[in-house]
Amino acid sequence: MSLAAQGDRDALEELVRRRQSWLRGLFRRFSGNATLADDLSQRVFLKMWRRIRSLKEPTKFPGWLKQIAVNEWIDHQRKLARQKEEALGATEIVATAETPSIAMDLDQALSALPDETRLCVVLSYHERMTHTEIAALTGLPDGTVKSHIRRGSARLRELLLDYGEHT
Repeated sequence: MSLAAQGDRDALEELVRRRQSWLRGLFRRFSGNATLADDLSQRVFLKMWRRIRSLKEPTKFPGWLKQIAVNEWIDHQRKLARQKEEALGATEIVATAETPSIAMDLDQALSALPDETRLCVVLSYHERMTHTEIAALTGLPDGTVKSHIRRGSARLRELLLDYGEHT
């Protein structure tokens, strides 16, 4: 890590190699889209490359990188929301209900959750972060994080009920 902070290309490449599967997996869970996950991962690694000299404590690297990733996801969601608003203009939004099928997998079920809910659920269950850590990372109040996780978990249970045996 310290070599990477000094601009050592080989050290930076090694950091990318070690973290790319985790980061792509995180974004796939957020988005349900492998191509988007790859694009967002590249953006995060580019930001890591540019900002790594500002990281003073090498032991904080995993959390620092996770913060960049979550911020990238939030920025992406904001950009999408702005694009949707611009595209809709005066048109009404018509909601369509999706019927979950027996073959629906976890990523498909996650994609059915609202963005903030999906973010909190993935950080809680996939990244094993506490509610307090998620609140600090996302800027959401602790109670909101808990609500998102509770509602998201309940919705996932509903969507995956027919997927297989459950307890």
